[in-house]
Amino acid sequence: MTTATAHAGATARTCDRETSVTRSLLGYGVIAGPVYVGVSLTEALTRDGFDLSRHAWSLLANGDLGWIHIANFVLAGAMTIAFAVGLRRAHGGGWAPRLLAVYGLSLLAAGAFRADPAGGFPRGVPAGEVSWHGLAHLASGGVGFACLVAACFVLARRFARRGRAAWAWSSRATGALFAAGFLAVASGAGAAWANLAFTGAVVLGWAWISALAVHTYRNA
Repeated sequence: MTTATAHAGATARTCDRETSVTRSLLGYGVIAGPVYVGVSLTEALTRDGFDLSRHAWSLLANGDLGWIHIANFVLAGAMTIAFAVGLRRAHGGGWAPRLLAVYGLSLLAAGAFRADPAGGFPRGVPAGEVSWHGLAHLASGGVGFACLVAACFVLARRFARRGRAAWAWSSRATGALFAAGFLAVASGAGAAWANLAFTGAVVLGWAWISALAVHTYRNA
């Protein structure tokens, strides 16, 4: 075996390892959404007193079983950060991975700072004054959601430059609809339509992340 051949083989093995690590990180983006949405819906349908039309999923962090949703936040946040690292490795940097990493960090913060009870959930726990951890939860959510919306539009521009019209338009639509859902719940004063619109926006946002992860994985 010549020196050149040996060097080429070593380079190929290094590239294979790098690609394997990148794809592993991207894989977390594929499963983060299904895990978060699946666990949240299961909780929403089984927790006593929870009403999908009146209560935001964040309220599930309260009560005796609140640890389940806290763990769900932390797991989803960690997987989103791992996906952001994989996206950076695959795309070579840019703002999108940074924005998605901040979104992941906001999920970790949402798990650390529990939302205040509201709307009669948990059952028998009256809504009181807004606590410091409730304010921290709202602040982390606002920052994270803004970063997710921004990431949608940043990637839409990148897809448009590369001639990927379908991806560009779907990314813009996801960003616009997510922003609309967040504004609806922020201004809807607890109305059922606003809460359902926001829940739908959250599901759409996770679906976009999963689809983006699959797309990037295939092209890594």
